[in-house]
Amino acid sequence: MRAIQIPHPGGPFELVERETPLPTPGEVRIAVDACGVCHSDETSLHGGMAGARYPIVPGHEVAGRVEALGEGVVGWSLGQRVGVGWFGGECGHCQRCRRGDFMTCINREIPGVTRDGGYAEAMVVSARALASIPDTLSAVEAAPMLCAGVTTYNALVRGGARGGDLVAIQGIGGLGHLAVQFAAKLGYRTVAIARGREKEALARQLGAIDYIDGASQDVAAELSSLGGARLIVSTVVDAQAMSAAVGGLTVDGRMMVVGVPGAPLEIPAWRILSGRSIQGSAGGTAVESEDAMAFAACADVRPMIETLPLERAQEAYEKMMRGDARFRMVLTTGR
Repeated sequence: MRAIQIPHPGGPFELVERETPLPTPGEVRIAVDACGVCHSDETSLHGGMAGARYPIVPGHEVAGRVEALGEGVVGWSLGQRVGVGWFGGECGHCQRCRRGDFMTCINREIPGVTRDGGYAEAMVVSARALASIPDTLSAVEAAPMLCAGVTTYNALVRGGARGGDLVAIQGIGGLGHLAVQFAAKLGYRTVAIARGREKEALARQLGAIDYIDGASQDVAAELSSLGGARLIVSTVVDAQAMSAAVGGLTVDGRMMVVGVPGAPLEIPAWRILSGRSIQGSAGGTAVESEDAMAFAACADVRPMIETLPLERAQEAYEKMMRGDARFRMVLTTGR
C-alpha cells in the first residue's frame, strides 16, 4: 500500500510503499477513503508526546470501510463505513478507564502518534475506536467530523447552555465554522467573533445572528451589551484575545477552550469568584463521534473542505499550517 510516513521528529513527509498491515485480535483494518489534515498533526511531525514512535504514519481524521476483521471482533462487518479520530482506544484497566473516562486513559492509543494513522491507503486500529458513519455523510465530509466536528460539538453539549441562550463562537476557522453551525442548529442565539469584517457574511450564512469584530470592537463589552454569553466556545490560539473575552460571560457563564494558545491565559481571579468558569474540551470517544456525525447528518451541518490526493500531503499540511485552507484540508486515496 501507499503511505505517507514521517521518518523522525522534524520530518519530512515521505511517500513510501509499505506492506498492508494485518489486524491482530480485537483490531480491524480500514480501507482509507479520506483523511483530514489537522493542526494536531504537528504533534506527529515534531514529536514531544509520550508514546510517540517513528517512523510514523500521521493522520487521525479517518473515514473508510472495514476491510479485515481480527479475531474476536464483534459488532462490525466487512464493508461497513467507519471512522476513527484522535481516540484510538482505551486500555480498560487504568484508574481513568475504571471511572469511565476513556478520553483520559493513561495508556490510550492515538492514531498518527502512538500507532500508524490515516495518511495511507489502509490502517489498523482497535475495534474500540470505530465510529459508524451515517449514509448521508460522504467520506470527505465525515473525516473532519472525527476531530474538529466532535471537538466543537462536545464543547457545546458540555457547556451548560440551553436552547435560546446566547452562545458565542470565538474564531471562524477550521473549528469555528463548524461550531457556528452546530450552535445555531442546537437552538442557541449564536454570535460569531472574528478579527475583521471579512468573515461576517460567512458567519451569518452559517447561522450566526450577530457578529463581533475582535479587531475593532471590545468583545467583552459587546457581548455584555447583548445580555452576556451563557457560553463561549473559543477556538482561537491568541491567549490575549481568549482572556479578554471572558468578561463577556454572564456571571454563571462558561468558556469552553478548544483552541491551544502558546501563551498562558490571564484571567482576573474576581471573574472566576463571581461564578464564571473556564473548561477545556478536546476530541471525543468513538460513540461521541457517532453522536456528532448523527447530529450533523440530520441537521445539515457540513465542514467546508478542500481535497488533495494522498501524495500531496505535504502541500495540504503546509496550506493548513499557514491558515490558508477554507477551512479543512482532506486527503483522498482514490480507493
